[in-house]
Amino acid sequence: MAKTARGRVEEQVRSLFPEGAIAQVKVLQYGDDPGVEPGEAAVRVLIDRAGRPDGKEADEQTVHAFEQANRDVLRKLRDELPRFIGWVEFRADSPGAAGGPHGPVLRLGGPGGRAKALDEVSEELTPVMTRLGAADLTTVDTLITAGIASSRAEVLRWAVGRIREHPAYAQLQERVQEISELKAQF
Repeated sequence: MAKTARGRVEEQVRSLFPEGAIAQVKVLQYGDDPGVEPGEAAVRVLIDRAGRPDGKEADEQTVHAFEQANRDVLRKLRDELPRFIGWVEFRADSPGAAGGPHGPVLRLGGPGGRAKALDEVSEELTPVMTRLGAADLTTVDTLITAGIASSRAEVLRWAVGRIREHPAYAQLQERVQEISELKAQF
């Protein structure tokens, strides 16, 4: 992402909130955070702690107070951000907050980016969360970069679909059915 686009997003986020509410805005690209997918960006906002002491309880209070005070602004932000922003998270500005998943978080959006419009969903889908190691994540992200799929969730749906198309899968289904029938006899 060009520095100018990054700067515009940072400025857009800062401009929505009262002076002093935001300590830092950081636009994350693929590679900056494991939750950012190829072709996507995200935003991490550190909330000014306003003199609160360190600690998880104080961080929870900071995030909760920020959410309560800025509910309408958060809705506006969610609706007005560029489509390439997959999610925005808000954390208290405390030690470790800028570098990863520590402490309470308020998140707009989620893994895999924005939800699709209703007319884009062709069937009822069940969300499934998984954790991937570095090698598997690299494989998934390579498939996205190559254009096989547009998101990590789509790659996993594609891979499961490929397994389902394999002739051995039909045989496996038959064996599972046989096992279920044998279990029922007990």
